[in-house]
Amino acid sequence: MLLVRHAESEWNRRFGASRVDPGLPDPPLTAEGAAAARIAARRLEGLGIARLLTSPYRRAVQTAVIFAEELGVPIEVEPLVRERCAFSCDQGSPPERLAAEWPHLDFGRLEPLWWGGTIESMASLHARARRFLERASRFEDPRRIAVITHWGFIRCLTGREVGNLDAVRLRLEPGGAL
Repeated sequence: MLLVRHAESEWNRRFGASRVDPGLPDPPLTAEGAAAARIAARRLEGLGIARLLTSPYRRAVQTAVIFAEELGVPIEVEPLVRERCAFSCDQGSPPERLAAEWPHLDFGRLEPLWWGGTIESMASLHARARRFLERASRFEDPRRIAVITHWGFIRCLTGREVGNLDAVRLRLEPGGAL
């Protein structure tokens, strides 16, 4: 399974310049982020990716849609791979708003406040990552799946701190172990 951090969002751009949370809930990608996502998707063409899972945050969904267009693969919204709610960008959008923006995607598994609404504890993040690994261990051919996710979730699973559009290969064992 390939874990890919979403492309640059407006929050990433502003925070990167000031190191101050700019107060942007569920921000979109920047134009530069969208262009970079197209290039990154083309680099994955030879890997045999057959399916995308994406976090429900707008920046991840936008990245996944770009990847799906370039790779010709379906997208599944997976709330377990969302970011740890800690900054303004981690305040998500209601499922009905997301469904209106992307009517071809299924947001039916989302709770009304799917991002949690308050700062998520590290214990909660680790428990959610374990639930994802257990689910992923039952996927057919996980080597052909790319997951569009976030810095904190990738760090939780791998210990690696990644930049926008960085990819990390995750090798799963039966039962959800790494």
